[in-house]
Amino acid sequence: MTRALLGIDTGGTFTDFVLLKDGELRVHKVLSNPRAPDQAIVRGIDELGVMAEVEAGNVTIIHGTTVATNATLEGKGVRTVYITNKGLKDVLRIGRQTREELYNLTPRLPDLPFEDELMLEVDCRMDARGHEIRDLDPADLEALIRSVRSLAPRSVAINLLFSFTNPDHERRIEALLTNDFFVSRSSNVLPEYREYERGVTTWVNAWIGPLIRDYLGQLRDALAPSSLSIMQSSGLTVDASQASDRAVNLLLSGPAGGLSGSMFIGGMCDTTRLMTFDMGGTSTDVSLLDGGIRLTGEGRVASLPIGVPMADIHTIGAGGGSIAFVDDGGLLQVGPRSAGADPGPACYGNGGTEPTVTDANLVLGRLRPDAFLGGAMHLDTAAARDALAPLAERLGISIEETALGVVKIANEHMTQALRVISIQRGFDPREFTLVCFGGAGGLHFCELAEALDMKHAIVPVMSGVLSALGMLATPPGREMVLTRNGPLRDMDHQMLDDAFTELEQRARAELAAEGVDSAVATRSVDLRYTGQTFTINLPWHDIDDAISRFHAQHEHQYGHALDKPVELLNVRVHLEAKRDNPALPELASQGTAEPQMARISGISDEVAVYDRQQLPAGIETQGPALFTEQHSTTLVKAGWRIRVDAAGNFLLDRIT
Repeated sequence: MTRALLGIDTGGTFTDFVLLKDGELRVHKVLSNPRAPDQAIVRGIDELGVMAEVEAGNVTIIHGTTVATNATLEGKGVRTVYITNKGLKDVLRIGRQTREELYNLTPRLPDLPFEDELMLEVDCRMDARGHEIRDLDPADLEALIRSVRSLAPRSVAINLLFSFTNPDHERRIEALLTNDFFVSRSSNVLPEYREYERGVTTWVNAWIGPLIRDYLGQLRDALAPSSLSIMQSSGLTVDASQASDRAVNLLLSGPAGGLSGSMFIGGMCDTTRLMTFDMGGTSTDVSLLDGGIRLTGEGRVASLPIGVPMADIHTIGAGGGSIAFVDDGGLLQVGPRSAGADPGPACYGNGGTEPTVTDANLVLGRLRPDAFLGGAMHLDTAAARDALAPLAERLGISIEETALGVVKIANEHMTQALRVISIQRGFDPREFTLVCFGGAGGLHFCELAEALDMKHAIVPVMSGVLSALGMLATPPGREMVLTRNGPLRDMDHQMLDDAFTELEQRARAELAAEGVDSAVATRSVDLRYTGQTFTINLPWHDIDDAISRFHAQHEHQYGHALDKPVELLNVRVHLEAKRDNPALPELASQGTAEPQMARISGISDEVAVYDRQQLPAGIETQGPALFTEQHSTTLVKAGWRIRVDAAGNFLLDRIT
């Protein structure tokens, strides 16, 4: 029997499923269950009718989870002890002392999750080159272990100075605790300099690790004996049996699937310079892909710095469920608060009464009440109008004008997000193609592309579930990093090669433990001018090549190069196994699709309404047009030409 592939993306509102079996692609959605996300997964698999094959071990499952993200955002981690060197227990509370409100003389103190009584110190020390200055005293070590036990935590995070050069002290402490507690040590989680960021990352890994372990344990039991892999923030998968040890690597698990899906679709369409726009029910994620997924070690989640390599994704609180309101100054605002999955937008009929972006789109006629989720869910237009009516009354305008205002404000938020990841980083949006996906994205992408003067866009096949589809194209792999700091010109070639080899061996050992015996390694380095704070990541070949590339890239990125020494900060290894991309079924090349005509507020002419699933390959048309499908709706404005390719992707070109 041919082994089936199943991608599962748990979002804030919906859980998406994409099943590839015997050359046929099937998609499904169920409402998420934030309190028990595994139950929504099991229910969706049952409704897809493949639970028997899962229980027979004939399905390979790749899952993007929000458990790590939600636990971090909601502050619902476990009781965690933090162990560091004597005199340094307040580092996580002090942070970088950067002020979010620069000119506020009485700034609000940040609400930090670190409890003072759980911060412990031990009197030992390594120097910057990993040489021992003060050994761990057996009596001090015994007292430390007693203190940990008396505090009765579930997890322990260990973060000692310069452990990335010599992890011996961390390992000795870990060995005494690992049988009784979930233990994270910084030399394993993030062997990289910057004490604060490394400490927070290690602490978060310990804080949410038991939750991930419990969740994935329950899910593995429910889906056994079929294999279960988890999407990492880096855009690579990890076996579920190893994922809880690297829980902090799952914080962008779901959104990273969308980037993999975008790269997959971009490859089909022969373009690799992409700007991605993923609008779901709760939030919008945007990213820039220039030949591959761009990674960052400077991500933040819930205002906490996360140093592990993760996809460079910018997220804002603007989604289909974002709630509109009038502020104290009488101005219309949208988000970031969301109606979520329960109760959801007012038009869902689940008890929601607050107006959302989805309600606004329905009132404007951009959503068809009988075509939502392929007709499986009827939208209540009257409830949407009732939700918007108080806003309209307060603003002194019609309900339709209010709905249009809600959409325009949401669009402006999302346009600004796209500017952040392009213009503010030295990239011209006009040189990229906008890839739109997510359940709500198809209704907004034309306005965003026009605001940035972009000429090309792609609405992928099954765009409403692209993150789940992307997981089918994502290979197993690892991103490894190790600090080796110093002037690059003075570095020893053999020392650098040894550092890369050490990372590769660790990564290959982890992959071998999940049955992956072959993977391709790519080496890179983080470089900066001496005295700079931030770095540029570049491919590694040799010292002279790296220095030359750095000067050129710095000038391209910042407009100038400096006559200063180039400094190495970190060495990195990207290890990626081979996975064949899924073969999408081709559309029929014959047939016609006769549209219905409808009125949409804000568009003067009648709009052609097509059933996207009935369109043949090769058909061309122009906007304005509305395309309904099972899991999303696409609105193409006037001035855009649409061509449907062999797989069903919409290729759009702006003609005016």
